[in-house]
Amino acid sequence: MYHRIILGVLASSLLWGCHHHAKNPDPYAIDIEAQRLMTQGDVKGLALAIIDNGQVVHVAAYGHRNVEHDLPLTQDTVMYGASLTKTAFAYMVLQLVDEGRLDLDATVAELLPKPLPAYVEGDDDFSDLAGDERWRALTPRIILTHTTGFANFRWLEPDRHLRFHHDPGSRYGYSGEGFYILQLILEQGLGLDVGQEMQTRVFDRFGMVNTSMTWRDDFAENLADGYSIDGTMEPHDDRSSVSAAGSMDTSIADQARLWAGIVRGEGLSKASRSELVRPQVPITSAHQFPTLSSELEPRNVEIGLAAGLGLVTFRDSSGPAWFKGGHNPWTGNMVICLERRIRCVVMLANDVRAERIYPDLARKVLGETRMPWSWEHNNGDD
Repeated sequence: MYHRIILGVLASSLLWGCHHHAKNPDPYAIDIEAQRLMTQGDVKGLALAIIDNGQVVHVAAYGHRNVEHDLPLTQDTVMYGASLTKTAFAYMVLQLVDEGRLDLDATVAELLPKPLPAYVEGDDDFSDLAGDERWRALTPRIILTHTTGFANFRWLEPDRHLRFHHDPGSRYGYSGEGFYILQLILEQGLGLDVGQEMQTRVFDRFGMVNTSMTWRDDFAENLADGYSIDGTMEPHDDRSSVSAAGSMDTSIADQARLWAGIVRGEGLSKASRSELVRPQVPITSAHQFPTLSSELEPRNVEIGLAAGLGLVTFRDSSGPAWFKGGHNPWTGNMVICLERRIRCVVMLANDVRAERIYPDLARKVLGETRMPWSWEHNNGDD
């Protein structure tokens, strides 16, 4: 295997007590390897950022945002953030917690002005939960740790109805539905405009000039279309409504700024920054998807796989680590951060086939890690 351990990773672990950090691999070498892997995997477009000691040290974009028109992918190309949105949203929620405006352990019944099943309009239709009092047990913490008991989305159910599959808080099961409820709490309970709060509290804070929770007309000037597993092109869609579960459009330059800010804890108290990445609920499932599978994976215990708030944590050989993916049939995104090295790799792709090369690419940047790739990359939209 090529480049299994990058220069300096071993030295970093040995010298951590002296607060030294390993030198990043040469950016040119990373760029060469990324393009080689893209050619090998027939990946049309991919962008990458490296954060070291909480600072952005390398940003690059490779390939095309649209192959059919020979349009290059650049550092400022607008790409679909998918479920990386969830971590950015969790970060904003924790700011509200710091301000005393939200309690992570308050119940939905306490936080909303009327019962959850009484909301029946459009995407906020929760009438399916009428007659099942378990909705009263839902809290922001339960939602952010994906322990609601819901399927990922109700439209994945045979009858397309929302229901509990297990008691809230009892086990991990990835669900975007919960994020809809937390968004409802902020909008109806606190009277906030979630899109505007995300803009001012997160995107503006970190200088993310090409990022929004909804479509902007200027995005069309440098926009990435998507490519499926068979190479079919899918035009980038114009998201007209805010979704805490995954409506963020963004660029690799902006994502580099975001994750550098998150790993530094900028804008959060030390307590909330610690809570974000604290292992809160053990994850026992063999794969992230299907979300309700009862298949268990004993090896998860070895790495302490667990839910943080809007992300997943594990114990790396170097110490605490965490990650978040974002996926749909034309998108593959991944962020991995090593806490003790304060080092992250951010990878965005407008071609879902990039997920196949992410383990090798992440290894090139971070060295050997205990990242649970087989758990993360399974069928499903997140």
